[in-house]
Amino acid sequence: ILTILGNSAVLATAVRRLSLLKPPELLTVNLAVADIGMALSMYPLAIASAWSHAWLGGDTSCVYYALMGFLFGVCSMMTLCAMAVIRFLVTNSSKSSSNKITKSTVCILIAFIWLYSLLWAILPLVGWGYYGPEPFGISCTIAWSKFHNSSNGFSFILSMFLLCTVLPALTIVACYLGIAWKVHKAYQEIQNIDRIPNAAKLEKKLTLMAVLISVGFLSSWTPYAATSFWSIFNSSDSLQPVVALLPCLFAKSSTAYNPFIYYVFSKTFRCEVRKLQCCCAWRVPYFSSDNSMENAVSTMWSG
Repeated sequence: ILTILGNSAVLATAVRRLSLLKPPELLTVNLAVADIGMALSMYPLAIASAWSHAWLGGDTSCVYYALMGFLFGVCSMMTLCAMAVIRFLVTNSSKSSSNKITKSTVCILIAFIWLYSLLWAILPLVGWGYYGPEPFGISCTIAWSKFHNSSNGFSFILSMFLLCTVLPALTIVACYLGIAWKVHKAYQEIQNIDRIPNAAKLEKKLTLMAVLISVGFLSSWTPYAATSFWSIFNSSDSLQPVVALLPCLFAKSSTAYNPFIYYVFSKTFRCEVRKLQCCCAWRVPYFSSDNSMENAVSTMWSG
């Protein structure tokens, strides 16, 4: 419910401001599409299976569920990676250089992200890698246990882990560390100017946003990655069903976090959400902030 409501608000805001969207904001829209796509295509089947205490639909629905999860999961990961790279480039380049990042460039990048994700998602369907049920029996994913059972499964899982997980994650961390360092250096350079309070607030907001995006993603998926690695090197029967289930649920909750981060840090998004109240029955609390600082943060962060 939180995923659908939050990301629907992001998409509704994007539609209302379509002509005003900046190129980097298109990646935010793409991330919302991936998150809401995961919620609509996967969660109802998982919930129904949980209520039935068994997987519903047999092998066909299992493959469908795993494929959707892999597709939207890789898409979200690569979108976050692209967002980090673009923000790093914008932060570390001049204004004339940052203007080269146009909407057409970002649209091409988004198309590449979806094609890249689709390629990895269909590879198990054409013979490289396998999809299978989770150890707790009410969800499906990549067959991690095939890591040792066949060279096919070994090569697929190793390649997928390096190209879809490790490399994007290292890129995200490196880019946000680079942004934090750049802001820190900028703060040091203006210490002799009578603007230390504003600079401190700006550094705090930018650093906090980077930390929240990074930590939110990593903390959601790290427990699931740990249990998956355990399944690779040990029998899945050695894990209690609850131990295997909770990290999976926690990883799926990552689709609900981003709209709340946008709401806290984006004045534009807050205003648009409040405008949507006229056709909704729920109310959104107001987070007050300094307008000048908000505008500065929004400009620097979105490029």
